[in-house]
Amino acid sequence: MSKHTDTEPLTGHACIQSYLKTLDSSPGVYRMLDSQARVLYVGKARNLKARVSNYARLAGHSGRIARMISETASMMFLTTRTETEALLLEQNLIKQLKPRYNVLLRDDKSFPNIHVTDHAFPMIHKHRGAKKEKGAYYGPFASAGAVNRTLNQLQKVFLLRNCTDAMFESRTRPCLLYQIKRCSAPCVGKISEKDYAESVRDAERFLSGKSTNVQETLAKQMAQASEEMEFERAAALRDRIRALTQVQTAQGINPRGVTEADVIALHLEKGQACVQVFFIRANQNWGNRDFYPRVGPDVEEAEVLEAFIGQFYDTKEPARLLLLSHLIENEDLMTEALTTKLGRKVEIAVPRRGEKSELVDGALRNARESLARRMAETATQAKLLRGLAEAFGLDTPPERIEVYDNSHIQGTNAVGAMIVAGPDGFMKNQYRKFNIKGDDLTPGDDFGMMKEVLTRRFKRLLKDDPERDKGLWPDLLLIDGGAGQVSAVREIMKEYGVEDVPMVGVAKGVDRDAGKEEFHRTGMRPFALRHNDPVLYFVQRLRDEAHRFAIGTHRAKRAKSQMANPLDEIAGVGGARKRALLAHFGSAKAVSRANLADLKAVDGVSEALAERIYAFFHEKG
Repeated sequence: MSKHTDTEPLTGHACIQSYLKTLDSSPGVYRMLDSQARVLYVGKARNLKARVSNYARLAGHSGRIARMISETASMMFLTTRTETEALLLEQNLIKQLKPRYNVLLRDDKSFPNIHVTDHAFPMIHKHRGAKKEKGAYYGPFASAGAVNRTLNQLQKVFLLRNCTDAMFESRTRPCLLYQIKRCSAPCVGKISEKDYAESVRDAERFLSGKSTNVQETLAKQMAQASEEMEFERAAALRDRIRALTQVQTAQGINPRGVTEADVIALHLEKGQACVQVFFIRANQNWGNRDFYPRVGPDVEEAEVLEAFIGQFYDTKEPARLLLLSHLIENEDLMTEALTTKLGRKVEIAVPRRGEKSELVDGALRNARESLARRMAETATQAKLLRGLAEAFGLDTPPERIEVYDNSHIQGTNAVGAMIVAGPDGFMKNQYRKFNIKGDDLTPGDDFGMMKEVLTRRFKRLLKDDPERDKGLWPDLLLIDGGAGQVSAVREIMKEYGVEDVPMVGVAKGVDRDAGKEEFHRTGMRPFALRHNDPVLYFVQRLRDEAHRFAIGTHRAKRAKSQMANPLDEIAGVGGARKRALLAHFGSAKAVSRANLADLKAVDGVSEALAERIYAFFHEKG
C-alpha cells in the first residue's frame, strides 16, 4: 500500500498523474482521497496502471467523475492476486467506508429464514442471523411478515411446536396452541415421536417445493378417514389442505420452471434508483424487498446493478441463479466471485423471453412503481424539513433528526429510545434502545433517565465519529419536555463540548392536548404553531413514533423478565428436575421459599442438589 506525499500538495489530474510512475499492471483496489484524507471513491482494476491513467486524462469524463478528480488530493493502492479478489475487496471497502462518489447500498439488513431444529421433537421458528444451530434452514424470506404468514399457516397444517426448549421441557399440560389446533402437544405426549417426525418430514417437503405431493397425501388421508367414518379427523385434514392452499395463494407468484432464483430489477429515474429483489425458492415466491441505493445523477444501469449485487451478497448467500433486468459490466467476474463465495456454481442471466423474462418484468414493474411512490414521498418530506427549519430557526433543513423518549412502569424495566428521521423518512435501521442502568435513579425519574441516555449517546458519537464526517451526528434533537428539560439537557451536552447541535423541547399545552404543543429552544421564547400547520403534524408523527418504539421496547423487556425462570440459572437443574420441582411445589416462587427438607423430598433431587437450590435462593435474598 502506498500514499503520495509532497512538499507542495498536488490535486486533481496532476495528483493522479504523479502516481503513474510507481504503478504496475497488477490487479487491485484503489482509493481516491480529498485534502482531509476522506475517501471519495473506491474502485477495482484488472490493471491498476491502466485504470489510473484513465483518470489522469484531462477530458472525456462525466460530470460526477470530473468533480471527483478535481477533489482528489491523494490515492491509496492495494494489489491483489486476481481481479476477483479485487472485486470482493472493493465491495467490502465501499460498505465500510461509504465513499461519496460510489453507488452505495444503504439498507443492508439480514433476511429471516425458517429453521427446523435438530431435536427428537423439532421446533419450527423464525431465524435471523448466522446459521450456527443444527437443523435445516429454509429461506431467505423477504421480510418478517412473509415468514410469519408462512409459519402461521404451517402450524395449522403440520401442528409443529414453536416453543423454546425450556418451555417444552417444563410443560405439565398442553398450552393454548394445542387447544386452538396449532400444535400437536408433543411436550406432554399427545403425539408419538414417530408421528411427529412424519409431520416434520411433510413440512420440510413443503418448504422444499414438494407441496403437491404433501397435498395429495393429505387428500388420500382425508378420503380414508371419511370412509372409516372418522369425520372429525377428516375435517381436520380438510382444514390442513385449505391452509396449504392459502400459503400458496398468499405467495402470488409460484413459477413452475424456476426452482431457485433471485430476481433483481433496477429502475433509474432523475438521479434516484430502486432495486427490487424477488426471492424464488422451491418454486415458491418467498417475498420481495425494494432497495434504494445512493447513486449519482449520471450513472448507468450496468454500474448501479453491479455495485448493488457486489454489496448485497457481501454478507448474504446468493441463489444458484440471478435473473437481472440489465446487463452488468463484469458478468464473468461477478459470476466467478459469487461461485467462489457460495462454493457451488452461480449463474447470472438477463432473460428475454419465457417465464424467467415474465418474472423480471414483474420485478421491474414493482421497482418503477416503488420509486414513483418514494419520489412523491421524498418531495413531501423535503418540504416538511424546510418548514421545520423555518419554524425552529435552523440554518438549513435537517438531514438527521433524533427524537428521544423513555418508558417504564413505576421505574421498573426502564428503557430509553431514540428514533431517527431524515429526507427519506424514518431511518429504522438507525433506531437505538437504551436499557437504563443507573442504580441511583429514583423510580420514575424521567430526567435522570434522559441524562443517562444522552450521556451514552454522545460518548459513543465522540468515539465513533469525532470528525463528524460519517453522517452519524444529528442536525436536530427533539426532547420531550419544556424549558427546564431543554436547559438541563443543554448542560449535559456542554460537559462533552457539544454546543452546536440544535435542540427543541416539545411540551404539551395547558390542557395536554395534541395540537396545543409549545416548543422551547435555548435563547428563544416558547412558541406554538397554528393547529393546522403541516409542520406541527410532522412533529407529532415524530414524537408518536418515538413513543411507539419506546413502549414496544419496554414491553419486550418486561415480557422477557416475566418469562425468566430462576430455576434455569441453577447448575444441575435441567428440564426433568425443573418439571419435578414445579409439579411438587406449584411455582418457582414456592420453590424459593421451601426449606431444605422439603427440597430433598422431591423425586430426582439429590441431597447435594437440594443444598445448591436452597443456597441459590437464600444467598440471593
